Amino acid sequence: MDADLLAGIAALRQRVASARRLVVLTGAGMSAESGIPTFRDAMTGLWSRFDPAALASEEGFRAAPDRVWAWYAERRAGVRAARPHAGHRALGQFAHRHPGRLTVVSQNVDDLHQRAGNLDTLRLHGDIGADRWLSACPRGLGCSPASALPGAPPHCADCGNLVRPGVVWFGEALPEATWSAAESAAEHCALMLVVGTSGAVWPAAGLAGRARRAGAHVAVINPHASELDDTAHQVLAGTAAAVLPALLDGV
Repeated sequence: MDADLLAGIAALRQRVASARRLVVLTGAGMSAESGIPTFRDAMTGLWSRFDPAALASEEGFRAAPDRVWAWYAERRAGVRAARPHAGHRALGQFAHRHPGRLTVVSQNVDDLHQRAGNLDTLRLHGDIGADRWLSACPRGLGCSPASALPGAPPHCADCGNLVRPGVVWFGEALPEATWSAAESAAEHCALMLVVGTSGAVWPAAGLAGRARRAGAHVAVINPHASELDDTAHQVLAGTAAAVLPALLDGV
């Protein structure tokens, strides 16, 4: 690490030590360090000829459910093969040492934060490992997607309802309870770390500004420039796997 980065980490460690409430907002770069491609990076090879909305919208799924299911099956396999990196582990260990102080809010749909120890991570864009029904049950039975007949995608034996991945697609609202909890955490924290996100996806990107307006110190950790750099009080040009352990270990 260069001298400027080390100095920035040292100053920020003091804020971490004194912050009664800390929020960490993570984006695709956090998972990319574990080998999980970003959404658009996953659109390579066979998938490169499709518009993103064709693979991540209700309309696209209804038009070609087998194609969309196959793409998500490939992405799910990649998530299962990935492992949390040192940055994930540093967050999990910090949460273990300081119960109740840290809230992790993630734009990622994988479970790397959970596997590293942050079991209560707020996943704004859903869970790629979960299934849900495409439509509400026409008979109101409330049966589980686990009861669906196998297929690509699985489907209900009774009404034909399809199973879809439990992620937030284009045009869909964020899960209300999760978003409300994220807003509250941002408004009541003393320090927000924005890690591995370009800051281009809203409304998640707005949490940094919300935290700053409420009086929090906002620090961006990213090896590349982001759209939230001007919102932050401090920008650390480094990766999550390198900076988070240096920032959190021993605090």
